[in-house]
Amino acid sequence: MTTAPHEGPHGTRVTEVRIEHHREPLGIGEPSPRLSWTVATESPDWKQSAYEIRVRDAHGDETASTRGDGDETDPERSDGDETVSGRRDGDESVLVPWPAAPLRSRQRKLVSVRVWGPDGTGPSPWSPETALEAGLLEPDDWTARFVSPAWQEDVTDQVPPPLLRGEFRLRAPVESARLYATAHGVHEIEINGTRVGDHVLAPGWTHYTERLRYQAFDVTGLLRTGGNAVGVLLADGWFRGRIGFEGGARNRYGDRLAALVQIEVRHTDGSTATFGSGGDWRAAHGPIVSSGIYEGERYDARRELPGWSAPHFDDSAWSGVDVLPYDLGRLVAPDGPPVRRTELVDPVAVTTSPSGRTVLDFGQNLVGRLRIRVSGEAGRTVTLRHAEVLENGELGTRPLRLAEATDTYTLRGGGTEEWEPRFTFHGFRYAEVDGWPGEIAPGDIRAVVCHTDMRRTGWFECSDPLVNKLHENVVWSMRGNFLDIPTDCPQRDERLGWTGDLQIFAPTASFLYDCAGLVRSWLTDLALQQSPEGWPPLWVPGFESVFPRFACAAWGDAAVIVPWVMYRRFGDTGVLAAQYASMKAWVDGVAALTGERHLWDEGLQLGDWLDPTAPPDRPFEARTDGHLVATAYHALSAQLLADTAAVLGRDEDRDHYGKLAEAVRAAFHQEYVSPSGRLVSDSQTAYALALRFTLLPEEEQRRRAGRRLVELVRAGGFRIGTGFVGTPLVCDALCAAGEYDAAYRLLLEQGCPSWLYPVTMDATTIWERWDSMLPDGSVNPGDMTSFNHYALGAVADWLHRTVAGLAPAAPGYRRLLVRPRPGGRLSHASAAHRTPYGRAAVSWTREDGELRVCVTVPPNTTALVDLPGREGETVEVGSGRHLFRTPFPAAEDDVIEEAPPLLPG
Repeated sequence: MTTAPHEGPHGTRVTEVRIEHHREPLGIGEPSPRLSWTVATESPDWKQSAYEIRVRDAHGDETASTRGDGDETDPERSDGDETVSGRRDGDESVLVPWPAAPLRSRQRKLVSVRVWGPDGTGPSPWSPETALEAGLLEPDDWTARFVSPAWQEDVTDQVPPPLLRGEFRLRAPVESARLYATAHGVHEIEINGTRVGDHVLAPGWTHYTERLRYQAFDVTGLLRTGGNAVGVLLADGWFRGRIGFEGGARNRYGDRLAALVQIEVRHTDGSTATFGSGGDWRAAHGPIVSSGIYEGERYDARRELPGWSAPHFDDSAWSGVDVLPYDLGRLVAPDGPPVRRTELVDPVAVTTSPSGRTVLDFGQNLVGRLRIRVSGEAGRTVTLRHAEVLENGELGTRPLRLAEATDTYTLRGGGTEEWEPRFTFHGFRYAEVDGWPGEIAPGDIRAVVCHTDMRRTGWFECSDPLVNKLHENVVWSMRGNFLDIPTDCPQRDERLGWTGDLQIFAPTASFLYDCAGLVRSWLTDLALQQSPEGWPPLWVPGFESVFPRFACAAWGDAAVIVPWVMYRRFGDTGVLAAQYASMKAWVDGVAALTGERHLWDEGLQLGDWLDPTAPPDRPFEARTDGHLVATAYHALSAQLLADTAAVLGRDEDRDHYGKLAEAVRAAFHQEYVSPSGRLVSDSQTAYALALRFTLLPEEEQRRRAGRRLVELVRAGGFRIGTGFVGTPLVCDALCAAGEYDAAYRLLLEQGCPSWLYPVTMDATTIWERWDSMLPDGSVNPGDMTSFNHYALGAVADWLHRTVAGLAPAAPGYRRLLVRPRPGGRLSHASAAHRTPYGRAAVSWTREDGELRVCVTVPPNTTALVDLPGREGETVEVGSGRHLFRTPFPAAEDDVIEEAPPLLPG
């Protein structure tokens, strides 16, 4: 048998090597980064039996792809320039420990992997090399200093953002160059008149008082022999801008903007040079008149300074700078990808409102800003206002509260001008345009979608167009709200990393996108900001606000639940180890609060937030007792902490927290459950919690609780009766009770409140409230109404796991659980997920009384297949594609439609 030159037996090859959770491993902060790889093969049931890793210095002359591709095994060795692990028996291929010496600052390495298959077959060829490069790992690596304009400012209100610049000379041609940068505020950088990188709102938002990210850029192509210049645009961002409720507050982290920039050059002759921000830099005001996250941006093109970031610019009239002290030990490299522009969207309609205003409809509620192309006389100002909805034909700005969401551009005149705000973002579908010269032509105004540039990993599709639109709305809400941190909403005067929202949405998020790096960073800040009692802030990064710091169940439980979800979905024990102290602090704090009674029956709780029966101005007034919710979550977090301790080999903690969980469950049962299984709070959320959190020890009680849940759902006309806490659980709870028909009727209901009601109202994202827009088209009268909130879209996780039938049976999808449970009027459904091991997929069709299930299992994994009607006949299969058939009669009211093709790869 002959194989292709770059493939092993049966076409086996390593197709991708990944570094930690980095999408682009340049300037990473891990000295010993873990490695993951994906295998492609035509061989069925393929399992890795051994692997070999080669790490070599990036400045070497040889390439691993041109040597060592035979069957021989390189001996384990390290000679300084190259480390070879030697053949290592084992099937691990996800987050494998670094085999070489720890990286030093700036070190660049090339990594390749080859593998052996079942029974030692192989090896595969070496994979294509993946380059990685360490950032500045020690404070002493920084010679640059933070610089800030030397002028005085009244920072109680917005002031014009500054420009900073510096010049340097290079004596020889450049072989390679790196720029390392961060800011107090947000920044963009130019070298010799050209923008550096494509990051948006860098360096992002962290708990600045403890952690400030810096980014690394390859600027080799931007430098030249002789004179060079670097320019920095700064704006308030989250550091100094207005953030918070009821008007918010400015200067939460400081009152002076500053930049830190360091450029390191390697010349072609082998010599090196370093240049950085310092006391010789200069500062001035530029064309940005003001900029704020909530306010928007004002730009006057007449104030532009051509050539300001190029060498030999005359900055003699500019101000000097102050060098600010800073603990450089607080600088950290990013854990995940940056925010970027990811898509351009054209308007689908340009209309005139009843008051005569020009309104653009982009057909999609999105997050970002507008890019305009305009021609007109100097001094004309174009004003752009943004909103998510129209009300009575006009821009619906009331839900924005005190966020102005307005950008203005004043023309310089003399030709076509293009502009896009730099340092703000808006949540909007509609834009009102005022002052536009002439008619708006196609291409003149486009929406620029911005969010963290995560890799898409999950897809879902079924035969019901409304359910497909619901899922698409979930995806768009995640895109809009995963903007550096996981926020609640992107449009009003809030946009905060609420812990409760991510706690319930994390399973959905981790299926749809590779969000591991972003969430890891957010969890780090959560742990840093826990109070001495163990309470996390209600949102992360946190700050003092009108909301007091208190122990809030479901929100504070994010400290335990989110790391556990990240472990289950990405197979990363490292996140459990890193967050373990934080997880313990939360559970121990609640245990101290509840004492020997183990009942959390005192104190303020948000409970089943936004229960659909809650008054518009009192969203915490739910049908479910908030303390029942709190005690249920205490039991869950104690059990997950025990499970975490078991994973980490902490046996004493495993036993301690296991007993605590058992005691809390017993206390819950005694306090809230009658002998017949009826709960004190006779609500859908209460029964969903009891069933999903295993709070009912007796089988008969569980059966009765399941029946009562169905009765409540039926009595509600199969319309939603749950808020934040119950919504992610109710369909699973119904299925656990064997009531799949009820779960599907709940899913497919279109009346208000329901998941599909917003879809029938032309929603393109998930709403904060079930009735954010009332059936008559008016906006909910409450002062907290968002049309882009991912939390209630957590039902998508049930779509993936139960409707399509694709779920992890082991951490990181090392084993899949294929368990589709068709129902309702659906004739087909499919889901695909790019697991850490490769693409997994499940699709099913029901036709002529038969269910046909197609399963794709990635190499080095297995799948447990559990089909309806064949319970107890679970089959385990290896990698490859598998087809199953089983009798499955359709219900009389089912509408069976023609199935579409399977999801593309």
